[in-house]
Amino acid sequence: MALKLILESRNYSVGAMGIAKKWVVVKHFEGEPKPSDLKIVEEELPPIKDGEYLTQAEYISVDPYQRRYITKFPVGITMIGSQVARIIESKNPDYPVGKRVVGWLGWRTHTILDGKEFSGAALVNQIPYILPELGGLPPSLALGVAGMPGNTAYFGLLEACNPKAGETLVVTGAAGAVGSHAGQIGKIKGMRVIGIAGSDEKCRWLTEELGFDHAINYKTGNVGEELRKAAPEGVDCFFDNVGGQISSTIIYQMKLMGRVSVVGSISSYNDDERDIATLPKATIIQPGLVTGQLTVRGVRVVYWLDRWMEGISQNLQWIKEGKLKYRETVTDGFESTFKAFTGMLKGENVGKAIVRV
Repeated sequence: MALKLILESRNYSVGAMGIAKKWVVVKHFEGEPKPSDLKIVEEELPPIKDGEYLTQAEYISVDPYQRRYITKFPVGITMIGSQVARIIESKNPDYPVGKRVVGWLGWRTHTILDGKEFSGAALVNQIPYILPELGGLPPSLALGVAGMPGNTAYFGLLEACNPKAGETLVVTGAAGAVGSHAGQIGKIKGMRVIGIAGSDEKCRWLTEELGFDHAINYKTGNVGEELRKAAPEGVDCFFDNVGGQISSTIIYQMKLMGRVSVVGSISSYNDDERDIATLPKATIIQPGLVTGQLTVRGVRVVYWLDRWMEGISQNLQWIKEGKLKYRETVTDGFESTFKAFTGMLKGENVGKAIVRV
């Protein structure tokens, strides 16, 4: 029987004395997530059966999509998210003890799996996969540049924007896990890259370490004015993680036949998308789309599940060649997962935010 993680029908965990922990959704988020919205619950683990194996979480991912998508599920489920976990007991020869797996297992310390496809917490159907050889790189990268964020940048830029050498690319949320990666891919492809981030420190990281050509601090500068100076001839490709007024401003500065990859809208994730009237208002974009004859594509990385390892392989190759750099903001302790999550939503991280269990 396939594991149905969302419904908790065959999901177990264990720790010392046969007890393990998971973060359970007590109340759907309203506005900024509050500590009272989630709670840590202990649960007992039954013995594993033939064909099953037991994993112990090593790293848990905290990502912007979790804020938006958790409201689509009923109260009482384990908080959604992916993790890198080590197999500590197995009755499945395809998943031997000692190997690591990557999967959307949620915020939990241990999980029993059966090696079959399951409805995972990231709204995908996928079998947790054995962590590929990373060549001495940290296993946590499977949650960042060698995982979902890396693939979002890879496919979201190359497939949705079809970038060309010599073109100008603008990336919002540029100091986050996906944005920093997408901008570097743009540089690999010979583009001129402009990043937009929320602090001078982040902007320096983008230009001095990652090789971005220019960076704009949206909290202290006028994005429209700064962008006209940095890209006086306009923008060819726009990789948008943020949405809102900044997105509208950039769209009106795009060249004819420009391409927009809409990966996220973190500026509105604390607002209730079910009530359109309460969503933040921004300048209407349709005139800019029509005048510029722009192509806009919404991106969900699960569309490329059949090419998942292609993205991971290419991103790892670029890392080994020194063409792709990364940074992780690591929070220690399972009990600190919620703190890491809310900090990430506030932009406190640089690069990928993860929890080391």
